Amino acid sequence: MQVRDYVARRLMILPLLIVGTSIIVFALSRVGGSPIAIYLSHEMTADEVAEIEERYGVNEPLPVQYLAWAAGALRGDLGWSGVSSAPVRQIFPKKLAASAELAVAAGLVAVALGISLGTFAGARRDRWPDHFARIFSISGASMPVFWFGILLLILFWVILGIAPIGRSDPGVFARIAHPTGVYTIDAILAGDAGALWDAIWHLILPAITLGYGTTAIITRMMRSSLVEELGEDYVDAARAKGLPERIVLRRHARRNALIPTVTVVGLSFGFLLQGTVVVEIIFRYPGLGRWLADAVLRGDRATIMAYVLFTSVLFLLINLIVDVLYAYLDRRVVLGE
Repeated sequence: MQVRDYVARRLMILPLLIVGTSIIVFALSRVGGSPIAIYLSHEMTADEVAEIEERYGVNEPLPVQYLAWAAGALRGDLGWSGVSSAPVRQIFPKKLAASAELAVAAGLVAVALGISLGTFAGARRDRWPDHFARIFSISGASMPVFWFGILLLILFWVILGIAPIGRSDPGVFARIAHPTGVYTIDAILAGDAGALWDAIWHLILPAITLGYGTTAIITRMMRSSLVEELGEDYVDAARAKGLPERIVLRRHARRNALIPTVTVVGLSFGFLLQGTVVVEIIFRYPGLGRWLADAVLRGDRATIMAYVLFTSVLFLLINLIVDVLYAYLDRRVVLGE
């Protein structure tokens, strides 16, 4: 099957997967109890509770409730956020911009450092760079994110006092416009170098904390793939032709070693976005993760459902993109019929 036909077929199936995901999200929200519990109090009478149930349609059969919620979601109406006292669609883009900026920063750190360190270790198998990469990978994969974040916070914020928490300095935040909600981009659009540095400075510790585990995974995958590729016959043939080792490594072995790494990189971005919950709480970063944590504590179903639905659809899209990139990078891949 051609890549174009494969993509068209997956795009045709995608709406069905999204509908199935939305049904699961809706069902789980109803299993946990009443979706209007956040709006009720012990002082309300039975008539007042019935009025609220009628207003939000929870007295209707579940299929009718699902269709009403799905129709609202298609219009962008995801309900009322009790945590923010505002419509979900009004708050969600702002929180998403903050978390996406953090996840992208962490992803850039993980990809750049992971591929570089994995290549460096794989090219020097069983020497000290390889041993260092193994220790780095094991510690990154085994250390809990919250523990690593707390250690960095104690060292750089409490002891040294050089790292900030939050997303920006209030004075810097107020002096520039925020058309995109992504502070680094907003600072570039405003032409304010000080605001750009302030946004980057606030991103460094959270991004390192969030990206450390992913960096370790990418390093390990890249190292293992490169070691395997360096033992292939085409590498020996390239060396026999007299090509310099750096050319053999960069143009031949590393390119093929990147093929399995692409899958890890693509799926890691979705996990990075989900992993912002703990990091945002530790560093007081006002993104989706912290918003979700507040919603869980308050029982805000509309906010929780919006978050779960978004991340589920995001993973479906990432899986599609990864499969297509994999097919383009490796022509030996046989796409499903």
